[in-house]
Amino acid sequence: MKHIIASFLIVFLVLGSCKKLDIADGTPRCIKQKIRDYEKDASCSDAHVDEYEFQSEIVYVFSPGSCGADMAAPVYDSKCNNKGKLGGFAGNTKIDGQEFSTAKFIKTVWEK
Repeated sequence: MKHIIASFLIVFLVLGSCKKLDIADGTPRCIKQKIRDYEKDASCSDAHVDEYEFQSEIVYVFSPGSCGADMAAPVYDSKCNNKGKLGGFAGNTKIDGQEFSTAKFIKTVWEK
């Protein structure tokens, strides 16, 4: 009986320690993996990933949040190709030579 209780306790602790991120359905697998990695490194409590339509494709902006000055937000397409960075020290506002302000916001796919 002690072994059964100990086994249940171990399973409960292992499963309870796994953190499941709340990532929107339909998010590409490679973007989900990038979010898992990003969640570990994102220092701001308001870090998030937003989905946009830009230049006739879906892109994902990894916003670092507001706690750090001059942090850039990487932009990836749905195949995880890096399209560039927004913001940062230089205050970049363009991806592939086009103003990102023309992008259409779709949804937030993850929030810290």
